[in-house]
Amino acid sequence: MHTKTPPRSEIRLTRRGRIALVATGAVVAGTAVAVPLLSLDSDGEPKPRTLVIPEGWRATQIYAAVDKALALPTGTAKKSLGKARLKLPNDAEGNPEGYLFPATYPLREKATPESLLTFMVDTANRKFNRAPIAAGAQRNAMNVYQAVTIASIVQAEAATKADMGKVARVVFNRLERGMPLQMDSTLNYALNRFTLRTTEADTRIESPYNSYQRMGLPPTPVANPGEDAMRAAITPTPGDWLYFVTVKPGDTRFTADYAEHQRNVAEFNRGQSGSPKTG
Repeated sequence: MHTKTPPRSEIRLTRRGRIALVATGAVVAGTAVAVPLLSLDSDGEPKPRTLVIPEGWRATQIYAAVDKALALPTGTAKKSLGKARLKLPNDAEGNPEGYLFPATYPLREKATPESLLTFMVDTANRKFNRAPIAAGAQRNAMNVYQAVTIASIVQAEAATKADMGKVARVVFNRLERGMPLQMDSTLNYALNRFTLRTTEADTRIESPYNSYQRMGLPPTPVANPGEDAMRAAITPTPGDWLYFVTVKPGDTRFTADYAEHQRNVAEFNRGQSGSPKTG
């Protein structure tokens, strides 16, 4: 049955109960800190040994971390993409977003941006192209790149690991019903920001990543997902949910009933001390 989407001025689909603390490098969903671990060189000066890339980081954050770890000018890692010869799916069109796999990477003596980015993409390919992932994507009538795109949304939207399967189900349910995804994570990606405050004006921006205005998946992943988000994307939790909102930490409510969702959003807004409704 096709579900009619409520007016855009009224609906707010998602609410993540956390904010990525990019400035400090902290990761709310875990304890990893994306700065190099240090050792001392022969002169007693600190030098990085490993680089930790947390789940959910965007390519731009990873480029900056690589530049910092290798003590290179800002923008060097991004400029190296043309030389890196990354093994990306055709659908990616050379954009590694989604395939810079979150993990701890060794920083060897002769490490370069090209070698690090290649290591990350090769790791992603090993993880994503294994039989369970490929078969799971096919079972859900999508290719692996589409599964990675859904996983990136799940990674960005889910407040906890336990919520990931349900968030993935909301994505599938909306796609199957011909509803726009209306995910704030895609808007934040378009606007290069991290926020819980989505305004009505935000939902009108002209961008292929505006999932309030455009149907289907965004053209690329919006983050680099980990294995938990990938598993959720290929094995979403059974359910009829179309909406979710994290009312407070540890209390994410999923529903198929828009009126119930409105009540949940109102409760969230009351808890935000008068902050504007956001998606």
